[in-house]
Parts: sequence; C-alpha cells; structure tokens
Amino acid sequence: MNLTESKYKTEVEAVDAFVEKFKLLRSEIARVIVGQDSVVEKTLISIFSQGHVLLVGVPGLAKTLLVNTIGEVLGLSYNRIQFTPDLMPSDIIGTEILDENRKFKFIHGPVFSNIILADEINRTPPKTQAALLEAMQEKSVTVAGHRYLLDLPFFVLATQNPIEQEGTYPLPEAQLDRFMFNLVLDYPSFDEEMEVVARTTSGASAMAKKVLNSEEINYFQQLVRKLPVAENVMQYAVGLVSKTRKGTTTAHPWADKYLNWGAGPRASQYLIIGAKTHAAAHGKYSPDIEDVKAVALPILRHRIVRNYKAEAEGITVDQLIMELMK
Repeated sequence: MNLTESKYKTEVEAVDAFVEKFKLLRSEIARVIVGQDSVVEKTLISIFSQGHVLLVGVPGLAKTLLVNTIGEVLGLSYNRIQFTPDLMPSDIIGTEILDENRKFKFIHGPVFSNIILADEINRTPPKTQAALLEAMQEKSVTVAGHRYLLDLPFFVLATQNPIEQEGTYPLPEAQLDRFMFNLVLDYPSFDEEMEVVARTTSGASAMAKKVLNSEEINYFQQLVRKLPVAENVMQYAVGLVSKTRKGTTTAHPWADKYLNWGAGPRASQYLIIGAKTHAAAHGKYSPDIEDVKAVALPILRHRIVRNYKAEAEGITVDQLIMELMK
C-alpha cells in the first residue's frame, strides 16, 4: 500500500477526495487560463482516464499555455515538440550514439517526459507522426531492438491546425484512434478576450499552484477504473458506437446515408472509462447514461468518416453524433 492509498479508508472516501482535487485543479488552471472551461475539464478527464487529447484550433488560442499550466498543477515534467516537415522520428524518441569507450549509448528524446505537447502534429509527414504511436499505446519506445519504458503518468496533448490550411498532412486513422478526445478550441467570447488582453498587457503574471503529484495521479487513475458500471449504461455506450457502423444490422439510418466509416471498439472502451471519470469528478460513485453522453462528442468526433453526400448537404460530424444520441 502506498502513501496515497493509506490516506483513504474506503473507495467512497477516495472518490469524495477526488471531487475536491478536481475542483481545485480547475480553479488553479482558471487563474492562468481565461475561459475554455469545457476544454480544461475534458483534458483533465482524459488524463485521469489514461487517455490522450487532440486539440484542433487556429494558432494563438493558448494551447501551449494550457499544457504548461496543467503540467504545473499536476506536478509533472513537460516537454514541447514542435512538429515541422523535416522532423525525424529520432528527434522525438531519441537515438543511439557512440560514447568515448566506443559503445553505443542511448540519448533520450523529448518523449521521455510525463506530458508531451505535440505542437502542430499535422505539419510533419506520417512517418514521423507514427513515431508517437508506440509511445502513446505501449508507454514505451523501441530503439535498435531495445525497449525503453516511459515514466508514468504519460500524456500526449497534440495540437492540429484546421486541415484546410496549407502545408498539413492529415493524420492516419490509426494515429487518430490513439487519441481519446478530439477537442475543438474556439475563439474566446468578447468579454473573455477583454480579460485576456487586460491580463497579458499589464505586466502582472498569475501562477498556478501544484495540486497533485505523480503518485496521487496514478492512484486516482486506478480508482476511477474500479467504479462499477450498470449493464444498461454499458449497453447504451456499445449501442451508440454500433449505430455508426454503416451496413450493419445495428446501423442508424443516418450512418447508412451519410457515413463512409464507423467507430471501432476502442470508442466503446473510451466511452465507459470517460463516463467513469466524468462521474467521479462530479461526485457520483457509478456512471449513468448522462455521463456517457457528456463525453460522447469528443470521443466519436474523429472516429467516424462522412461521405460526399454529408459534405454536399452540409451535415457536420457533430450533427451526426447528436442525431445518433437522440
């Protein structure tokens, strides 16, 4: 039993403590980040679900600041990798060099950190994008036949420019599927932008305090997985994913009409673990269907592919998902 486990007599007490820690994390982040409440909440849910996040938005919306702030409040190490067209896989995972004794020595790349900001991930070719695949899934990297384990917790937050911009390489489906959430960052409201400008041009700088450490994060990650799930909630999650699969007996009419491709089993897994974390963060000891709905949009958004008919009629991915949830 580690120190964190010994703090709490029961799992109910531990969930209650998690609620308080989650609130404290959000309030500390809000001292630095103006608005973006939904993005902050979903990013924290992803971390405690042991998932990764893909942020889609134009430059200048404080994506880097968000990751930096989350690293500070969670007491974790943080590295930023700027993805460019000439970036090589070894620039991410590291490389072997000959040392002074003429023996190969592994030099760790920036991926050896708790939180990785993969900035503008779709600016680099697929070969380099794929260098993150093993790290994200296996929490390890392999170089010259040797496997190196990454420090836990490990979390990738990748940013992506809107795909219409020039000089971008669409992420392969296998890479997209590794991300738990696809979060769309929108422009701030007028009042929020006024506050951003006032804060950033006055010379004053807000600092977020550390709220958790890596041991506590690992403990809470295991805690949320222990939450029981009712049969009807699991059936709803799996049923929602199966509705996206065109040409099957469970397909929704809109899936047959507007989709080329549906979501795989990983979507069902993420819906349940995401619902568990969402429930725990809001003081519930078991998730319900509303918790599944709360995380469904960012989980399914990048796992279904529209056909030309949907694009021609202006049916968005979000509209499709909302129709499936009715």
